[in-house]
Amino acid sequence: MQNKLTFLYDGGCPLCKRETDFLKGRDKFGNIKFVDINSDDYNPTSYQNISYKKAMSNLHGILNNGNLIQGLDVLAYAYQLVGLGWVYFPIKIPIISSLLKIFYSFWAKYRLKITGRNALEILCDSECKELI
Repeated sequence: MQNKLTFLYDGGCPLCKRETDFLKGRDKFGNIKFVDINSDDYNPTSYQNISYKKAMSNLHGILNNGNLIQGLDVLAYAYQLVGLGWVYFPIKIPIISSLLKIFYSFWAKYRLKITGRNALEILCDSECKELI
């Protein structure tokens, strides 16, 4: 069976890991392939050339048709696939969607600092994998 979503996540982020573990536990039909971008096995060429640095800047998901989705759209689709689509129903309401996307962009920009991790530049010294 082909996954409906490849979900790229930051396994080094405690909040990201908690949410991903929750989704994994709910994914009874194996609709989602979870890929930890911090894994030594992560190879950007296998995932539409999404580098570690790019993946760290925003949540990325790859649909089974090859289309790329980002940010809250990844979470909304993942929750839909595990039978909890109602959780992200508010992103379908334009004004609420705009506010949630502003909040998410703030979270994406400052999550390393909020969770007590090194800045992306420091993480990239050891983790960034550039394509040749």
